[in-house]
Amino acid sequence: MNFNDTYLVDVIGFADVERSMLSSIFTLAARRDPGFAQFEPGTAGRGPDMYLVDADNTESFNQFRALHMRASLPAVMIGAGPHTAGFPSLQRPLQWAKLLQVLEDTLASDEERPVSLERAAAEAAPARHRTSPGAAALGRSHPTVLHRTLPPQAAPDAATNKRMLGDTVLVVDDNATVRAFMQAKLAPYGFEVDFAETGEEAVGLSGSQEYTCVFLDVVLPGIDGYQVCKLIKGNKQAIKKTAVVMLTSRSSPFDKLRGSLAGCDEYLTKPLDEDRLLEVIAKFLPGSRKHHERSAHK
Repeated sequence: MNFNDTYLVDVIGFADVERSMLSSIFTLAARRDPGFAQFEPGTAGRGPDMYLVDADNTESFNQFRALHMRASLPAVMIGAGPHTAGFPSLQRPLQWAKLLQVLEDTLASDEERPVSLERAAAEAAPARHRTSPGAAALGRSHPTVLHRTLPPQAAPDAATNKRMLGDTVLVVDDNATVRAFMQAKLAPYGFEVDFAETGEEAVGLSGSQEYTCVFLDVVLPGIDGYQVCKLIKGNKQAIKKTAVVMLTSRSSPFDKLRGSLAGCDEYLTKPLDEDRLLEVIAKFLPGSRKHHERSAHK
């Protein structure tokens, strides 16, 4: 996805733990349509398109208020305090799906909002401006941010996403319900998803295709998931580029130890927690892996 096609969200406040979670959320959110990425101060030629504010922190809210006076952009408040009044808001704890939905809803609602003179003056990227239909009818031409109409949620074209993003995921499970669940959760983020129903099939696919992540059930027809994991991790290229996530109903400490000894990178148990699933996917995207590696060496 072209970075300029995403909406930049200025994250104001938040403790380190929540900031880390938000970083993971925006790593994946930039891949959606519409896409949302975290605004980094100093980004050349770009300003934020909306604010995400820790409304339980008075200092953070005051910082937002000062910014909002200069650029009246849409904003989402996180918290339950008095500062949330008049703005779209979410209570803690943060949840991926709810946060992305409120960002989309806020963006859509903002398209219907009259453009203030302060906001018009604050918009600085000419390529992202257009004449407001309402302003044209009144003989004015105030610029406003060009927001795309939010499309219906549909699975992106897999071949197109593969060319643009280069990330393919393998789901290994003989249960059709699990395969359908994973397809539904991965498709909105632009992944091409391959499926295997047996361990042998998974080994064959992983030997001929480079995967960002392999989600692997333990109990499979033929060789089990632990053996599959060992074979995948036996490939020197896969050790660096492919994360193996055990995805199983087996949750005992002994099973988790076996997964670790087989070389898996994460061990998730069914039924899956969607927030945890998305967190793990974000963690193993190439850009995120490089960031974690640099942080580990500091």
